[in-house]
Amino acid sequence: MSDKIAYSRHGDIAVLSVRNPPVNALSQAVRQGLWDGMDRAEADTGVRAVLIVGEGRAFFAGADITEFGKPPLDPFLPELINRIEASPLLVVASMHGVSLGGGLEVALGCHYRIAVPSARVGLPEVHLGLLPGAGGTQRLPRLTGVEAALDVMTTGRQIGAAQAHKIGIVDVVQDGDPTQNGIAYAEKLVAEDAPRRPVSEMPLPTPIDWDAAFDATLTRSKGQISPAWCVRAVQAAYDGDFAAGLKAERQIFFDLMQTDQRKGMIHAFFSERAVGNLPELKGVEPRSIAHVGVIGGGTMGAGIATAALLAGLRVHLLEMTPEAGEAAHGRIAGNLAGALKRGKINADQHSTMLDQALQVVTNYDALSDVDLVIEAVFEEMAVKKAVFAELDRVCKPGAILASNTSYLNINEIAASTSRPGDVLGLHFFSPAHVMKLLEVVVADQTAPDVAATGFALGKALGKISVRAGVCDGFIGNRILSTYRTCADHMILDGASPFEIDAALEAFGFAMGPFAVADLAGLDIGWAGRKRKRAEGLDPRARDVTYADKLCEAGHFGQKTGKGYYDYAGGPKARVPNPDVLALIETERAAQGITPRTFTADEITRRYMAAMVNEAAKVVGEGIARRPLDVDMTLLFGYGFPRYRGGPLKWADIDGLTGLLSDIRGYAQTDPYFWAPAPLLCQLVADGQTFDDANKKG
Repeated sequence: MSDKIAYSRHGDIAVLSVRNPPVNALSQAVRQGLWDGMDRAEADTGVRAVLIVGEGRAFFAGADITEFGKPPLDPFLPELINRIEASPLLVVASMHGVSLGGGLEVALGCHYRIAVPSARVGLPEVHLGLLPGAGGTQRLPRLTGVEAALDVMTTGRQIGAAQAHKIGIVDVVQDGDPTQNGIAYAEKLVAEDAPRRPVSEMPLPTPIDWDAAFDATLTRSKGQISPAWCVRAVQAAYDGDFAAGLKAERQIFFDLMQTDQRKGMIHAFFSERAVGNLPELKGVEPRSIAHVGVIGGGTMGAGIATAALLAGLRVHLLEMTPEAGEAAHGRIAGNLAGALKRGKINADQHSTMLDQALQVVTNYDALSDVDLVIEAVFEEMAVKKAVFAELDRVCKPGAILASNTSYLNINEIAASTSRPGDVLGLHFFSPAHVMKLLEVVVADQTAPDVAATGFALGKALGKISVRAGVCDGFIGNRILSTYRTCADHMILDGASPFEIDAALEAFGFAMGPFAVADLAGLDIGWAGRKRKRAEGLDPRARDVTYADKLCEAGHFGQKTGKGYYDYAGGPKARVPNPDVLALIETERAAQGITPRTFTADEITRRYMAAMVNEAAKVVGEGIARRPLDVDMTLLFGYGFPRYRGGPLKWADIDGLTGLLSDIRGYAQTDPYFWAPAPLLCQLVADGQTFDDANKKG
């Protein structure tokens, strides 16, 4: 037997204990050990039941990710589960921790299931662009009914033991040691002479309208196809016997394996885990952070403070007046009330955070003892420098001084202090207690342990932290500025904001760029345009001013009720603002532009080409260390569709040669904006991809 499975006897119960830390992934050795363990139990005189239980933190957390992308090894999981289910012995699964993907499918292949109250189960394969491929789509509906099974499969969400019991996945929920629970339950079943209960032999539940469910799931998934194909896999159970259903499930699984979406989602899966692993920080100990200061209690500052409180940190929030401080406290209280309602915290934690961990102050001297302070004040260099002068004065030696700036030069901010090594950027995304992305902006003089602390803080806050160098807009906003400029150029040349939004939403973005601008506030972009004009635009750049007219009229988007769209009926009932097209037509006439039509495909192609080209410049200049850093920034901060993997993974899949050819074609009419990125040119010349560059990093 494999050393990953321990075999023991407890009376007439054979126990197969899984020992594959940290989470008992279903590696080849584990699969072989389970197969051999079943053989041994069936040959062991007097054994009447088999208990499968995991040691350590979990039952089975799913597949072994080290086997991803490699040829499958015997025994294959579907055959193993069929072999377990076909055993003449009673087979019991005792579940704790997580039972995910193949782990839950193993449990479904057992005849009975018991779980501790803290156990969680799920079938998260859709997050990899796949579906359950080891019988999950065929067995789960027989236990739960079709609707409940499809909810589990198409969302990929985890559900707790109580809910799993309610819908029929788990037979018994009982506190205690999983092994002892399982033995006692198996002994009880044997004493009662309980029958074998293969899920595959259970009757099929009432069918549903399959076509309607497929279409609804596809719409809900915003272009991702694997959730909808879960519907077709379940439907296949009704077209023949169980073996035919398994065969159909496996064929759909293999078909999905060949899709670009699966490639994109696997890339996202591994990149999410790799993005925070930087060689430069290996072995560097972060500074201790228990007490955080936040400057500014607006939406962003309140969100940052909320995130810190939810991570168990003490927070001092500074506002300039008692009235502003009271308003900030109210915003944080509202955020925490939402966390309480969603079950992220309990009532005692809620009270402790508001009454003890949070303190709103109006004097910089109150920040003298914080370990790290984050300013979230107005996006203007003079204001930032004034804040940092005060922080430099009051903060203790070794305290980290961080700016939440979206665009401004961290080197310039750091140079205005007496401790530039303690300064870095921590660029949160709004709402900061919800959005997953954190850009850790490392300035020229930022000390290594300060950078390491930025990543440690991000991990504590539950963020996806990406290292960024210093430039205007860092990684995300610099690229955003470019592809948004591309959209404005298309508008001058004949497209409408509403056509562009529709094309990009069809591509997979949750919202198009103009709807996003309305949500963020048009005054933000307006301030950036004015700043850049004041600094001096390159005479070759095409300037666009129609949006300024909206702002001059007081139309800043959703918060004022009108921007590119009119929100008189509420955010979900937005309609195009007719004034926008008139402003665009006026600007076209002033610039002597004769508009032309754009197809949705052309809009998407230009938009993505601009995004990829600028992203390649960001990587080539070292602002982002690796292409995957760009991909994770756009996925977690800018609504890029996860199933496409990120803009640079999308480019690899689409083909760099064709993309570069298009960029060079666009450059014929605008060589300044469409100057090809040197890195992109080099990759094409060498016959390589962005993924090759990831491997070098």
